[in-house]
Amino acid sequence: MDSIRSEVLDFYAKLGCDAINESHDQDTTDLYKCISHLSNLTPESEKANLCILVTGALGGRFDHEAGNINVLYRFPGLRIILLSDDCLIQLLPRAHRHEILIQSSVVGPHCGVLPIGSPAFHTTTSGLEWNLTDAEMVFGGLISTSNLVTGDIVCVHSDTDLIWTICIKSST
Repeated sequence: MDSIRSEVLDFYAKLGCDAINESHDQDTTDLYKCISHLSNLTPESEKANLCILVTGALGGRFDHEAGNINVLYRFPGLRIILLSDDCLIQLLPRAHRHEILIQSSVVGPHCGVLPIGSPAFHTTTSGLEWNLTDAEMVFGGLISTSNLVTGDIVCVHSDTDLIWTICIKSST
């Protein structure tokens, strides 16, 4: 990527890992470069089954978190999940009616559906404590935060891409 320390690069080189030098590109983040590389390596016929889990993408500097969320929007055709110790985030592309299977022993009940980047003029949900019915959501107005999952399936349909976030339950 573009910001690796030389001792870290040396460590991985000694393990036989290939290093990709992208230091010429300062307009994209390391995560973008990584996802782009994975996408380019994956045959088109397999991309629909590809799921990329990204740990360490949340809980640090807010500008880095925002940059990582932006990567979700830059690759709407890939299933990318950003994980932290206490939540997960993924993009729900507008092209689909989403049925999210909830494993209540692992996630929930707190969740949110957020229109980041552009307003959502028509959003409908089911399976939440406070469902939306053809609702308009926009930053500066209504957004669905601090909602609660009520069942095993949450359905979301919208006219714009949305961010889905849900709490991960602690193992302790």
